[in-house]
Amino acid sequence: MNRRIRPNPAGESVLSELPNPDSFALADARLGAQRPLRKPRLQHIAAYLQNDRIELARNELTKYLAKNPDDTDAIGLLARTAVRLGHPGEAVSLLARCLELAPDFAAARYNRAALLLQRGEFRAALGEADRLLSGDGGNPLFRQLKANILAMLGEYGQALEIFARLADENPKHAGCWLGYGDALRAMGFQEKSIAAYRTAIACRPSFGLGWWALADMKTVRFDEADITAMQEALKRPDLTADNRILLQFALGKAYEDLRDFQKSFAQYAKANAVLRLRTNFDLESVTVRVTANKALFTPEFLQSRSDGGCKKPDPIFILGLPRSGSTLLEQILSSHSAIEGTAELPYIEAIAARLEGREGPEALRKLEPSALAALGEEYLEKARAHRKLGRPFFIDKKPRNFLHVGLIHLILPKAKIIDARRHPAACCFSMFKSFHSNTHPRLAELGRYYCDNVALMAHFDRVLPGRIHRVIYESLVSDPEGEIRRLFAYLGLPFEERCLRFHETDRAVRTPSSEQVRQPISGAAVEHWRHYEPWLGALIKSLGSVMAAYPSVPEDLG
Repeated sequence: MNRRIRPNPAGESVLSELPNPDSFALADARLGAQRPLRKPRLQHIAAYLQNDRIELARNELTKYLAKNPDDTDAIGLLARTAVRLGHPGEAVSLLARCLELAPDFAAARYNRAALLLQRGEFRAALGEADRLLSGDGGNPLFRQLKANILAMLGEYGQALEIFARLADENPKHAGCWLGYGDALRAMGFQEKSIAAYRTAIACRPSFGLGWWALADMKTVRFDEADITAMQEALKRPDLTADNRILLQFALGKAYEDLRDFQKSFAQYAKANAVLRLRTNFDLESVTVRVTANKALFTPEFLQSRSDGGCKKPDPIFILGLPRSGSTLLEQILSSHSAIEGTAELPYIEAIAARLEGREGPEALRKLEPSALAALGEEYLEKARAHRKLGRPFFIDKKPRNFLHVGLIHLILPKAKIIDARRHPAACCFSMFKSFHSNTHPRLAELGRYYCDNVALMAHFDRVLPGRIHRVIYESLVSDPEGEIRRLFAYLGLPFEERCLRFHETDRAVRTPSSEQVRQPISGAAVEHWRHYEPWLGALIKSLGSVMAAYPSVPEDLG
């Protein structure tokens, strides 16, 4: 999905940006002033929320709504508590109820649209954004929201046009230049995107998102002036925790560019340590899920459902772990005349979450063949919004879908599945030094996560032999043509020479590897992790036999 989702749903986010006193601030103030809380009891409950007394606020709202079930202000507050408690689906439903009772409740519609965007319900989000704009077409918050939705739907040209106008109208607003830079980067306008990010930083020198955007481009090399500017920003007494974290990630990249790997690692480690305390990464739940998958998807279970699912062969799933070369594979495949690259689609994960609830993968045991086929059709219908070129096959590149291989096989038995794999230390350290707003495991946890991935894929190799095609990143780098020909043989498609010139393919790319896949294959990253090896003891220990056996699967997992 998008590296940054803006605007913030219900005023909540991991990374928030305080707006400058410009059109965005005025629009935000107008939005809040349309329905001020006038009832003292609701004002007290809102204060609980502001002071992080979320459970108390929820309890008080539940009591209040039992007697006043149609109070839209109270329902809106309850939606905010649901977001804070990690229940965005509940918040979406509550905001829909607000709008049934008060269709002119613009803040509720805006927050619902932002939540729908985060949940991957792009068409519904676009409908809400268009309704907001029909009543206030110049509102920069609503226009920015629509641009973000359009980008997620692959309508990059329209999105870029909106972002460009917002930046032109708000030349001192760092967030506008960041959004414009993101859109330019996705479209491949690298120099213009760098200039936009630099402008964002000029607007606000301590703007962490701007510095990280430059670092995340990989091809940008920071100089001494950049390092000095980041160091000065880190000394500011008013620097927010979010900006500090992002500056540390960017500074880690800057020292990496200077080959001062000790200082580089220190910055990455500081940023990760703080983020780990702020994010809920439950490694044990991943291990439990892998165990449940292995218990459910036996040869007998799979054979008993071999007649189910939607038989259309359109999707090509690329999965694995982040930073394993999946974007490179996507770019190569998208260069073929029969294949279209789309995005990291959220639909498989959403179907799994809806189906499994508290039962986990075991819930799939209850589904009849017709239900499996319906789910496959549902997925294809939702993915249709992202298919623009009329090609027979499309790519869904979402690494975390490795946890849903069994579901994919059941509902789309003719779909192709490609597993991207990279050297365990290289892959895990690359994840460690890349900023993600939702998960930041420790180095040892990353090692266990990698081992879980290998164990699950080894299981499916046993129970579904030949179903999954694995591409080893290092093999692709050393023998591109051979690996690409084998890839197309698996897909059952003729090899095309232009797939070797994938870097010439003109398409939007929204992942952190967007610049790298617009260049010829290079082996520069293969051994880069070794510069940091002195500090990776915990990672290497946690990888154990998986690292020793790579690229093979160790006997204890296979």
